Amino acid sequence: MNTRGITLQLPITVSDDEARLLFAVKLYEVGRASLGQAARMAGFSKRAFMEILGRYNVPVFNYPPDELERELQS
Repeated sequence: MNTRGITLQLPITVSDDEARLLFAVKLYEVGRASLGQAARMAGFSKRAFMEILGRYNVPVFNYPPDELERELQS
């Protein structure tokens, strides 16, 4: 994974850890980071990160409806 340093000015109400977590959740949600990458970025185990995804209503498994239907029928 590429690492780059960036500097952001966050509102005082947002901690660095919260920003890192939200960024990791969003990268996972849009498919730009794997579960493992996003979990590491946020500083959590995969299992803990999966639970966090649930709190943000981000599905852990993102199957297109037609693919899910085929899986269920096999």
